[in-house]
Amino acid sequence: MLNVTIWNEFVHEKIHDEVRSVYPTGIHTALAEGLHNPDFIIRTATLDQPEHGLTEDVLDSTDVLLWWGHMAHDQVSDEIVSKVVKRVLDGMGLIVLHSGHFSKPFKALMGTSCDLKWREAGEQEIIWSVNPTHPIAAGITGPIMIEHEEMYGEFFDIPAPDELVFVSNFEGGEVFRSGCTFKRGHGNIFYFRPGHETYPTYYNPEVLKVITNAINWAHSTAGKQTFGNSQPVRALPVLV
Repeated sequence: MLNVTIWNEFVHEKIHDEVRSVYPTGIHTALAEGLHNPDFIIRTATLDQPEHGLTEDVLDSTDVLLWWGHMAHDQVSDEIVSKVVKRVLDGMGLIVLHSGHFSKPFKALMGTSCDLKWREAGEQEIIWSVNPTHPIAAGITGPIMIEHEEMYGEFFDIPAPDELVFVSNFEGGEVFRSGCTFKRGHGNIFYFRPGHETYPTYYNPEVLKVITNAINWAHSTAGKQTFGNSQPVRALPVLV
């Protein structure tokens, strides 16, 4: 069983009727309900909870953390960000969704601005698998068609991904690296582009399939390494 925590700032849904009409109980709830998998134990956390819902106990028991944020990146406590980053380095998986590219944890882990071009015009997005044998692309047999989405365009200021799994193209002609993997410390990270708050993207079965695959992929089973002063692994020769 994997312990999955879905973090959502949960701000748009409270103040914007257009967003509330799509996600009446929050993006985190839609994801939690859509990712129904007997192998997942799912809980949610939001910005307005004590410690943003990411207490030490929650983080320590989380195998994979999903992160959706947009208009309140600056309201996330630096202390909590440091704890999230440390947990990733220690082996917690992290899946960053849509505008989470500008979140504090993702920027800290990438070490770049993570900036990009964007346009909110409800354009068609076609998501192409460019690495169809990757575990995150399992079961995706053709391009994922999303009728209306926000455009993200290159250049996307991130380090070169370890693996590129998906790219997107949009009606206006732009392309974007929309599914990227990274390794930081012992932690696996996947960035997945679609998911603007005013469109029902997180009800799309293929989008949910990708996220499900990503959760399974991001879970690290690597043993924790030790550092610092070390004793010899065999007896040192005695010099006479």
